[in-house]
Amino acid sequence: MRSDRNTSAPLGLKIAAGAGLAFLHLPILLIFLYAFTTEEKSYQFPPPGYTLQWFAVTWNRPDVWAAMGLSVRVAAISTAIALVLGTLCAAAVSQTKFFGRETISLLVILPIALPGIITGIALRSSFSFAEIPFSFWTIVLGHATFCVVVVYNNAVARFRRVSGSLIEASMDLGADGFQTFRYIILPNIGTALLAGGMLAFALSFDEVIVTTFTAGQQSTLPIWMLEELVRPRQRPVTNVVAMVVVLLTFLPILGAYYLTRDGDQVAGGGK
Repeated sequence: MRSDRNTSAPLGLKIAAGAGLAFLHLPILLIFLYAFTTEEKSYQFPPPGYTLQWFAVTWNRPDVWAAMGLSVRVAAISTAIALVLGTLCAAAVSQTKFFGRETISLLVILPIALPGIITGIALRSSFSFAEIPFSFWTIVLGHATFCVVVVYNNAVARFRRVSGSLIEASMDLGADGFQTFRYIILPNIGTALLAGGMLAFALSFDEVIVTTFTAGQQSTLPIWMLEELVRPRQRPVTNVVAMVVVLLTFLPILGAYYLTRDGDQVAGGGK
């Protein structure tokens, strides 16, 4: 009997899939194209010429480095906070039973389900009510709200695939809680945490809406790019920076995909 997997897709479906991919990725290719254009003030297609000078110009722009440095620091600290809180929440929800567990799970994932503008307004109102001045840490707190969700989703899925018999066997053999976590739980959920951390970093690095409400006068790299588009100065520089952002966010997402693609196997299952 012939397998359905060997059946070729209809031509119409192939065309539709190709059109969908083109719709998604052609704008990104245009960003790469205009990073090399010789035209400084407008977007002509095709570009009148090609040059590498904008990479040197971007390298020597201190405002670019300041914005990028702020984005990297915010993303790194937000991801670290998310790894701790997201893992603890995932362990509590997946490994124990208590009243209101599903409600707590819903509340944990709520920040990423709500529109970013709602989260931003809520955070700004809270900071204003508590008379907390806008600073580096207000941006970090804003980003951590959705970074925790990303880590939590990855961790809770992997926790549920870890067989409880492994943890019980570790305890029966005399291991304490820390030893069980270090030698049994962490090796089984490590790739999920790493993938969640990568995704959280990528989301934080290019976040705009929440940052707008929590940054005050500071400019992360996405905010800097928006300001450059509104008041353009050397337009191709913005495209060079955008190309760098695409590469910096694509690599963690690609790494997360490869780390979690085999995560459907239950650790300790059948033992």
